[in-house]
Amino acid sequence: IILLFGRTYTCTFDIKSNDYSTSFENYEGEIEIIEEKVIDNKYILTVKGKTPGKVFITVKYHDYSEQTLLYVHKTMVITYNNYFGYSNGSQIIPISLSILLIYVLYLIIKRYKECVNDNLYQYKNAAYLGIIIFTIGFIIFNIISIFNYQGLFDTINRTITSFTGLSLLLFPLTFITFILVTISNIILIRREGKSFRNLLGLFLGLFICILVLLPDFVYKILLKVQVVDIYNLNSFGPYIYNFLESIVYLIATYLECILIGTIIVALKAVKRKVSYDKDYIIILGCKIKKDGTLPPLLRGRVDRALQFRNEQLNETGKDLIFIPSGGKGSDEIISEAQAMKNYLLEHGIKDENILIEDKSTNTFENIMFSNKLIKNKNSNILISTTNYHVFRACLLASEQGIIVDGIGSKTKTYYWINAFLREFIGTLYSERKKHFIVFSIIVITIILMIAVIFITNNI
Repeated sequence: IILLFGRTYTCTFDIKSNDYSTSFENYEGEIEIIEEKVIDNKYILTVKGKTPGKVFITVKYHDYSEQTLLYVHKTMVITYNNYFGYSNGSQIIPISLSILLIYVLYLIIKRYKECVNDNLYQYKNAAYLGIIIFTIGFIIFNIISIFNYQGLFDTINRTITSFTGLSLLLFPLTFITFILVTISNIILIRREGKSFRNLLGLFLGLFICILVLLPDFVYKILLKVQVVDIYNLNSFGPYIYNFLESIVYLIATYLECILIGTIIVALKAVKRKVSYDKDYIIILGCKIKKDGTLPPLLRGRVDRALQFRNEQLNETGKDLIFIPSGGKGSDEIISEAQAMKNYLLEHGIKDENILIEDKSTNTFENIMFSNKLIKNKNSNILISTTNYHVFRACLLASEQGIIVDGIGSKTKTYYWINAFLREFIGTLYSERKKHFIVFSIIVITIILMIAVIFITNNI
């Protein structure tokens, strides 16, 4: 399309009288006039290329002059103002890119839906959703650029600027998140004790804040040390800095999209409508009180399991088997499983409807050892835990090849924040190959864009 329409170009100059003159200053390039006319004090000049190179068109009238720079390419396509500037038909570039991105988005959404229908409880679902959000941002920007397209060079410049703008726009949200995470981590440490897991949110929030502020810090250092001239467009200095700046801001934006995707999938797991056809319900344990009774967190999990069992009985008349799961800690008088069994018996559940699993020490073992108690592997299994833990628990079951559903009991907000961040890190690690591919595409794209800017400024 560009080859078809781009071999001619129409320039428009404002003139205030018919007393004007037109001159051409050729730098290797040469053009010829196809048509010229004056309409409403506007001098309209249509030209086509004859020889590749640069041509300055100057229109003078009285003491005023107006100048236009055209590039004639070897294909005789004419671009305005710079080597990768606007040409007739070049709007096809953002239109084609938008169509391509929309098709890529369609493929990702299709794959995401297939994975969710197959099994909601997978890290790949969070990864796909984050990539979808990231891609939608690019598509929106690209569609907007169609209506204000001024050439490939201008679009690339605005794209790179948008990386910085988007990250800085999101920085207040990132900083507020960092504050909330810090507060929640302090509460969590005071109630649960010091551990690396309970500090994850603090480290992550601090990392993203540093990441967003890093380019400005590096820029100030470069100005002081003057090792690299970041203002000389004929040297590599400004382009290396633009590349590093774009990469940093894009990584920050990408991480925020993946975090949003993780939160959405985790919430979707909690709100998922569970069918009333379950044969077994595994109740995940946690630390019990010194007298062997259940703390509020664990009691909430058992109460949620009892609630579901009663709902299933009312809906279908089908009863189920409870599997309270949890071993005995060094500071506990009985196992967590036994404590939950005692609570179930007190609430009218028959002994034959309870199978205890009292050897596990973590969630992975809870599920693995509980599954060994289920003889019929075609049974429908449900896991009852705290709402922030549903996604992770069902995900650990999926990793063992065990098909489950999950339900959750309500809990404090500070548990949610830390759980979201833990699953976010899990998503990044588990789906590192996907993220590596996306990062590679981003890096290659930025290198190509910076190369176009370099070529344009040095031709």
